[in-house]
Amino acid sequence: MVKMKLFNDHFQNYKRYQLPKAQLVIADIPYNIANDAYASSREWYKNGEIKNGESDKANSNFFNTDVDFRVAEFMHFCSHMLVKEPKGTGKAPAMIVFCAFQQLEMVIEYGKKYGFNHYIPLVFIKPTSAQVLKVNMKIVGATEYALVLYRDKLPKFNNGGRMIKNWFRWDIDSSYPKIAPTQKPIPVLRHLIEIFTDPGDVVIDPVAGSGSTLRAAIELNRDAYGFEIDKKMYQKAAKKMLKHAEVPLF
Repeated sequence: MVKMKLFNDHFQNYKRYQLPKAQLVIADIPYNIANDAYASSREWYKNGEIKNGESDKANSNFFNTDVDFRVAEFMHFCSHMLVKEPKGTGKAPAMIVFCAFQQLEMVIEYGKKYGFNHYIPLVFIKPTSAQVLKVNMKIVGATEYALVLYRDKLPKFNNGGRMIKNWFRWDIDSSYPKIAPTQKPIPVLRHLIEIFTDPGDVVIDPVAGSGSTLRAAIELNRDAYGFEIDKKMYQKAAKKMLKHAEVPLF
């Protein structure tokens, strides 16, 4: 039976839970855009209209925890919680870190400090852009970025005979609940999990947010564990994203 658990706790406290080690860690780290989170979105204004004045989202963060994320502690967690480098080939673990374009170099350098000597950059192509207020000012962003980090041996790779390119479509399935503004689409997460893990492997998300990574993992028969420190976000994830999943929270 597939196992799943979302903890309302900080990933730094992982030792108290005696989690199994993971084949894959997926994390969407804070982009450190502070109170400019909605700066390019119509949500900055009431009902999306400038004439109505600013909404309560103006000059606000996406999450209260965005300003206190420590990359070194995150990398330490990942280096400890991934399975050891195997003797053979085709079984090595990996981590996938979603981040802002400006953070790529920083994530690469911190990864090297904790033994992740290699990386593969990924680009995700969106059909639309949230930067609607910028369309008459500049080229707007319609991509997301991530890094596949691994130690020395190439990570487990399931391609089914297909060429896997370093760009992916940002496929969205609206049948899943939208809980967080930065929530990653479950079809995208499923695709990544299928590539780098096998059924029965463990997937961990140290900053689980909406719980979408856990939902994607268990639907693919992978055990899934996550941490979410914000109580309100944890409750939303447990109630809306994970409550109706095929396996119960335990």
